[in-house]
Amino acid sequence: MKDEQWLYTISSKKKLIDLNFKEIWRYRDLVLLFVKRDIVTVYKQTILGPLWYFIQPLFTSLIFTLIFNNLASIPTGDGVPPFLFNLAGITCWNYFKTCLIDTSDTFKKNQGVFGKVYFPRVVMPLSVVISNLLKFGIQILVFICFYIYFKGFTSNAYNTTLQLEIVLLPVVIILMALLGLGFGMIISSMTTKYRDLTFLLTFAVQLLMYGSAVMYPLSYFKEKLPNISWLVEYNPMSVIIETFRFITLGVGEFSLPMLVYVSSVSVLVFFIGLIIFNKTEKSFIDTV
Repeated sequence: MKDEQWLYTISSKKKLIDLNFKEIWRYRDLVLLFVKRDIVTVYKQTILGPLWYFIQPLFTSLIFTLIFNNLASIPTGDGVPPFLFNLAGITCWNYFKTCLIDTSDTFKKNQGVFGKVYFPRVVMPLSVVISNLLKFGIQILVFICFYIYFKGFTSNAYNTTLQLEIVLLPVVIILMALLGLGFGMIISSMTTKYRDLTFLLTFAVQLLMYGSAVMYPLSYFKEKLPNISWLVEYNPMSVIIETFRFITLGVGEFSLPMLVYVSSVSVLVFFIGLIIFNKTEKSFIDTV
């Protein structure tokens, strides 16, 4: 009897780092299906629907402007409207936060599907990152509209200038995706055994926002709290947000060595998350 040539082999034995792009490409229709599901089902039975993509960053920016800039008098830089300053930080932060939170319960949320049919498990968190990228694109569009408004349709002489480093915007987006995906896969793997992490994550993300220069310039934090400024200065999200503000508004700090540092951290976190994710998927069904 001749040996049959199998098209695919499904096995629990995998390499330590297994990101089979060829297999993921074969399941691209499934990725798109999950992306569509993530976008449609979230606001399916809501009145305003996708308008929440616009409302949430706008209201958050308005509140931050009233509290941190008007009430607490935190500066945003010469000639930069506080609302636009806050909107830039919130736009970046929302993408990272949603990637992190939405991928952090991958195993728990999809245990019914994972236990019945085979597909590359990494497809699920990957689809979350892609669907959130579409939401990020909508919020970028909102940012551009307000940028044009403050630049050309107000009587105040706002000094907001696009920098040549705007070409690094795709790099900034990729770094946010890698960070959110990496940390999300790590937490998702841990929550299969430690359910308390689900409750801790919401609190931790809230604290992390205050330590990521979302509502204040990094230079202001260094000036007010120089002894602990390193906590914010070496936070990868602080560097990313400062870089985004620099390339779009012309304020903030930009350092190529720090961007290289964040790139290294993001790639490292992603691969650590992938290793833990691949190891957990072999036996998670017995523990969830």
